[in-house]
Amino acid sequence: MKRVAIQGYKGCFHEQAARLFYAPGDIAIQECDTFPGLYQALEDGQADAAIMAIENTVSGGLINNFELLRARGVAVKGEVYLRIEQNLMALPGQCLEDIREVRTHYMAINQTRPWFEQNAPWIRLTESEDTAKSAGELAVSAQKGIGAVASDLAARLYGLEILAPGIETYKQNFTRFLILDPALSVPQEQIDKAVLCFTLPHKPGSLAQILTILSFYDMNLTRIQSLPIPGREWQYFFYADIKFSDYQRYQQALQAVRPLIEDLQILGEYQAAL
Repeated sequence: MKRVAIQGYKGCFHEQAARLFYAPGDIAIQECDTFPGLYQALEDGQADAAIMAIENTVSGGLINNFELLRARGVAVKGEVYLRIEQNLMALPGQCLEDIREVRTHYMAINQTRPWFEQNAPWIRLTESEDTAKSAGELAVSAQKGIGAVASDLAARLYGLEILAPGIETYKQNFTRFLILDPALSVPQEQIDKAVLCFTLPHKPGSLAQILTILSFYDMNLTRIQSLPIPGREWQYFFYADIKFSDYQRYQQALQAVRPLIEDLQILGEYQAAL
């Protein structure tokens, strides 16, 4: 059984994503408090693989996680896109009118506040550490009149009843997760996406040159993110996700851009989820 490290608690969206990528019966979840903790679990031998959120269609990229990818040196071997569905849940036998307080993560509050304002304005929304942890703590405390907002997986795991499913404001709310699995081998013929990190000379047009070359070789740039390089004024690490249909063409593109950049790290090559 593969031990998969997640950031958060059992029943959270990280676990849902892990279950999508791996067969649910073949994994054991290793809970971690932080994203650096995922890498520590791998280094300490407490986990065989990890799954890490990298961007969301509503809130954008998780900037610190890009730096972890570069600094910690564990190659990306896959990805998962998970639709984020927030559900109001409580102890069984209650109805919406019974609930006076809901506890959940601040992001879940932000994603569901309009629903509460329209449908249950009497409910007080209280921030907590984690969506799934809120559900678990509610199940343990057995407090009536208290609700949680979390995934349907959390409701099943902790024996809670969903009072209102899908209460998030934006239905097209997806989070992209990266698979960090040192033991996983991706056949070359399946590879059609890569994560790159590079730096550029501090001169006009340097980034435009790189993008032009990638376009010439039919590389589809699906994301680019810049982060400042500590101690080097106005210079940046560029993180790029590129998608392609021909691995050899991709290799040619890399060879073409290498003379124009100061550093290139391939953070992962894998099969795209979409």
